[in-house]
Amino acid sequence: MALTGRAALAALAGVLVVALVAPSWAGVLVVQGLLAVAVAVDVALAAPVGRLRMHRTGDTSVRLGESAGVTLAVANPGPRGLRGWLRDAWPPSAGARPRQHRLDVPAGHTQRLALDLHPTRRGDRTADRVTVRAVGPLGLAARQGTHRVPWTVRVLPAFPSRRHLPALLARLRAIEGRVATLVRGPGTELDSLREYVPGDDVRAIDWRASARRADVMVRTWRPERDRQVLVVLDTGRTSAGRVGDVPRLDAALDAALLLAALAARAGDRVGLVAHDRRLRAYVGYRTRAELLPNLVQAVSRLEPDLVETDMRGLVSAVLRRAGRRSLVVLFSTLDAAPVEEGLLPVLPLLTGRHTVLLASVADPAVEAMAEGRGDAPAVYAAAAAEQTRAERARVTAVLGRLGVVVVHAAPDRLPRAVSDAYLQLKEAGRL
Repeated sequence: MALTGRAALAALAGVLVVALVAPSWAGVLVVQGLLAVAVAVDVALAAPVGRLRMHRTGDTSVRLGESAGVTLAVANPGPRGLRGWLRDAWPPSAGARPRQHRLDVPAGHTQRLALDLHPTRRGDRTADRVTVRAVGPLGLAARQGTHRVPWTVRVLPAFPSRRHLPALLARLRAIEGRVATLVRGPGTELDSLREYVPGDDVRAIDWRASARRADVMVRTWRPERDRQVLVVLDTGRTSAGRVGDVPRLDAALDAALLLAALAARAGDRVGLVAHDRRLRAYVGYRTRAELLPNLVQAVSRLEPDLVETDMRGLVSAVLRRAGRRSLVVLFSTLDAAPVEEGLLPVLPLLTGRHTVLLASVADPAVEAMAEGRGDAPAVYAAAAAEQTRAERARVTAVLGRLGVVVVHAAPDRLPRAVSDAYLQLKEAGRL
């Protein structure tokens, strides 16, 4: 049972009656008794909420930044009409609006309530419970009860970097020779022969063809298709840091999805591994049609775990799933301590069998701090920023000597930078 504002006003009116008409204990008891009887009658005449039947329809998935619609149908099979309020509880990050609904369901009828969700985080957003207050005919009190009406809306990554895909595909077509030029180099498919021009790699000379043509002929190559690209997400504590309003993991996911879409269009086979202390997600190598839907579903529920990443376990998970030579794109950190203590000891296991690209999210605030000179605190902040940059440059140099391609860019630039690095490797025949 719940009292309404009208009951409070009735109690206040009773106080005035007692004060003006019967200022005695007998008057107080009479007014209280009348009010209690009215409340009891009102509760008895209110429609029972336990008999209500509810079900939901609507969207089951939505991209982050967009809105979803869910409809709650409330059926009243009882003999009395129901008037009151309904509160549909969702997690705050679901952004459910409105929070309350006015109910007016005649006996034997159904009322449908529309709910808009504007999620602010990835993952599954699940409805908690529905609370109903059925107000009596006097409006003094209400029956109250709760119902479980399960519904889950999966919030998928926003994927804003997909706007870069047309330009990247145009560059890919140029590399593959469908638009502009062909490329030459090891590890590619022979496409055709042409006459030698100064600057050509002498290793591309076809001596047999040159003897037949009485001219120096060189081979032109087409990048191979059906290469393997394995995207590896480090979901340990470093991925939980925020750069502006964006978690590092979300920036990595955006870059990973753009790379996967591009590599699939290039005819490569793409897989995904997410790991910290344990394997968090795995998507096997898929065809182009199946790839992005499977990736999006797999990464939508990923959240950083505040533990130190087990790099040895991560590398083992990669080696078990990358059977032949692959491009391993590791989204992790360039901070000195995690790299030197965790990654470097096991990195040769990867670089000995695969081409490795390490992508890291840069914080523009560090660059801004490095420019500060206004006062003593700004100078100290600049010194700290310069030390961070120097350590990162040293780590990058060490990784480069081990054959690792390093990409370090701000969240809005990281997806394009990673995809550009992939195309450069493909153009150089290193995949």
